[in-house]
Amino acid sequence: MKILIVEDDKLTVNLLARSLDAHNYAFNTAGDGETALQLAKTYDYDLILLDVMIPKLDGISVCRELRACGYQMPILLLTALDSSVDRVQGLEAGADDYVVKPFNLPELIARIRALLRRGKAHLLSKHLTWEKLQISLDTAEVTYEEKVLHLTPKEYNLLELFLKNPRRIFSRSAILDRIWSAGEFPQEEAVTAHIKGLRQKLKAAGMIVDLVETVYGLGYRLKSLPEESSLPTAESAKSQEIVSGQASGPINQPNTKSRQEKVSAVIAEIRANFQASFAERVQIFDRAIAKFNTETLDNQTRQAAQFEAHKLAGSLGTFGLQKGSEIARKLEHLFKTENISKSGAYWQIEELVNLLKGVFDLPTTEPESNPVVQVSGNRQLLIIDDDVLQIDRLKAAASAWKFQIEVANSPQVAKSAIARQPPDAILLDLNFSRTQENGIALLAELLRQKPEIPVMVLSEYNHLSDRIEVARLGASGFLHKSIPPADILKAVDRILDQTSPAEAKVMVVDDDVDLLAAMKIILQPWGFQLTTLDEPQNFWEVLETTCPDLLILDLEMPGYSGIELCLAVRNDLRWSKLPVLFLTAHSESEIVRQMFVAGADDYVNKPIVEPELIARILNRLERNKLRYKLELTQR
Repeated sequence: MKILIVEDDKLTVNLLARSLDAHNYAFNTAGDGETALQLAKTYDYDLILLDVMIPKLDGISVCRELRACGYQMPILLLTALDSSVDRVQGLEAGADDYVVKPFNLPELIARIRALLRRGKAHLLSKHLTWEKLQISLDTAEVTYEEKVLHLTPKEYNLLELFLKNPRRIFSRSAILDRIWSAGEFPQEEAVTAHIKGLRQKLKAAGMIVDLVETVYGLGYRLKSLPEESSLPTAESAKSQEIVSGQASGPINQPNTKSRQEKVSAVIAEIRANFQASFAERVQIFDRAIAKFNTETLDNQTRQAAQFEAHKLAGSLGTFGLQKGSEIARKLEHLFKTENISKSGAYWQIEELVNLLKGVFDLPTTEPESNPVVQVSGNRQLLIIDDDVLQIDRLKAAASAWKFQIEVANSPQVAKSAIARQPPDAILLDLNFSRTQENGIALLAELLRQKPEIPVMVLSEYNHLSDRIEVARLGASGFLHKSIPPADILKAVDRILDQTSPAEAKVMVVDDDVDLLAAMKIILQPWGFQLTTLDEPQNFWEVLETTCPDLLILDLEMPGYSGIELCLAVRNDLRWSKLPVLFLTAHSESEIVRQMFVAGADDYVNKPIVEPELIARILNRLERNKLRYKLELTQR
């Protein structure tokens, strides 16, 4: 498999190249859009890894041009986490998928494998033959001596793979990547079993020669016909060095490192090089600040600073420096044309740059008081409450979080304030001492008329019925007034700056308590808010209380099956678009059909493979977020 990497950031190119090499992928690189187009039109690539923000010709334009010219290779976009417009344009331009920056390497490799499984659509011939065996690619019919053979889908795909690649040796893992779909994760023994079944059916049809040849220690390949095996070929000397199209070293050379160890070593080495060059890269910000201070900041310097901040946001996040990535994103935002001239921009940039210079000294775990969050900019917060004491406390804490507070002491005043100047967020008390108006009714009206404004409920009462009603209406959160004012503002700030799907709430329903424990081990390090349930009878109560962003259901459970629960979810208007993933040990086509008919978005096979599970969860959460933003735009 050959991949074209289109990325102008040398650090990212190095990381991608070393990682792909560790997974035995061949690749070329291009640093700008024009070069990428020339390479894609000249050479035959199995996949293009395409950054959106590249010189000369942006990634969206490259994608659109390739599709207009009829090229069908899979295109995987690399795009900024907060750039939903780029993602929408990329998918509309013909991209097959996208990975956000900073990207996670296991997720990226999983996405690449999934796209490569699809392959390219064009075929050179409508028939494949070997001795008296023939495959009609149009009808997927297999005949031997003009008699039809009845093969399973996997057996047919194996036969087609070998006939299309007559001189290639495929390892069992390579066959799994080619034949099994993204939702199937069998053991390598499954390959052996299906090849055995194929051999038996061919032998029963009358074939004397074994079509599939075992190359011990390497894998399987198509056996040469007798008339071919007597002819010397230039490839015969190399045949023992080629596995799945990649040249390897001597067969008896031990593999001292696993792929994961190799990738980890690559990341550690590149991070050290990145840290050594970091001081030089941030000098552009010092130059921009100096020009800004003397009112000589030109557009070229501003663009260079914005571009460098964009690149650093991806690089820092990739190496686990999430705080640095957040700082760089804020810098990128401030250096945009529409923000650079705003009041206070200079002081915010200077403060952020000072924080960025010490990013390697910041602790790896997030402290209670996060200095990065506290420079998030002056955002408008409307507090709808007549509790004077509580409002004064929030006002006193607001300056540290860069909030501009506006107060409305009644629903009517609040509606006028929103009509005059829509805020960035709303804090709503459910009870008013001076009026009989209902806070729940106001909440419903706000969410219906202004769905783009997050509303967080603040109440001195802690009734479960209130929490469930607030959750049903779709509020962004429920806070009790006993919480310190700083924590209330921090919660609002997080709602306004949800840049990571790792904050999402995931609910897992499975009657296997050991599997639920394993899911906690897998998902909690990613920062997901995890709710597990081993009794399906309590499903609806827990669903309404927790309001998850994604639901994972076991297929077979006592009482209610996952399919029945999924049908109930899809039958409720509020939950009809909730992403649902199934866990199943079955991959039969009829079972898969039943899951998708019930409303499943995806499924994961047992035993669970962690990188594949995480990739699928993140993909579904991102797609759901993108769909919601599109709906808001359409409204």
